[in-house]
Amino acid sequence: MSSDGKLDGKNVLVLTTNYGTEQDELQKPVTVLREHGARVVVAAQKDESVRTLVSDEKPGAVVQPDTTLSEATADGFDAVIVPGGTLNADQLRSDDEARRLVSAFAEAGKPVASICHGPWLLVDSGLVRDRELTSYPSLRPDLENAGGTWVDREVVVDTSAGHALITSRNPNDLDAFTGAIVDALGGAGKAA
Repeated sequence: MSSDGKLDGKNVLVLTTNYGTEQDELQKPVTVLREHGARVVVAAQKDESVRTLVSDEKPGAVVQPDTTLSEATADGFDAVIVPGGTLNADQLRSDDEARRLVSAFAEAGKPVASICHGPWLLVDSGLVRDRELTSYPSLRPDLENAGGTWVDREVVVDTSAGHALITSRNPNDLDAFTGAIVDALGGAGKAA
């Protein structure tokens, strides 16, 4: 696969469980970022295959992770992505390693991107208060109860707390979501 070079030298970490991640919300950002030249590392809970789902019910693609959540660090990475999938997000939100990682990215001023049900992890990591964000609509009360302002837009980029918080609602928003991640990493306007 050839790269357009927009994100050469950028490194992105993707967090996932080993079962239940929404297929397109994992695969599309990985593919798009790699097409732009970024190195993307998928970190799963266990060093085993990631079995994705389509619409939380149909079997999706099987993805091989590059590392585990416990082995991963924010060091050397420029951004982190948290895909959705109800089962994935519900497990990640209570995973100490996943919370440690997104918190480390936020504290380092690096972009944190999350889509669909993924923002549950942001709630449990204390990254929602006083932020504007979006998610799958059923998460609205959770995000508002955590002190966030929920809006119904395909992508929301909030930079008010020293790092970009990029959120989207569902797989239909993936073009806007991945575009916002590329922009946050400095890929906008660079020569191909």
